[in-house]
Amino acid sequence: MENKLKVYRAMTSITQEDLAKELGVTRQTIIAIEKDKYDPSLILAFKMARFFEVSIEDIFNYNE
Repeated sequence: MENKLKVYRAMTSITQEDLAKELGVTRQTIIAIEKDKYDPSLILAFKMARFFEVSIEDIFNYNE
């Protein structure tokens, strides 16, 4: 699954650490998601979408 988390983070000028604190995860989790090494849970994906005020599909793109 590809994502645009880094793009949305840059648009809002939030650091990986600050985003991690807002979402209740570690900075390493944010790093792994941005590098497409970890797919977040559905709950975490919803939290991200709500934080950035976009839909989940705006951040994540599933490719079979």
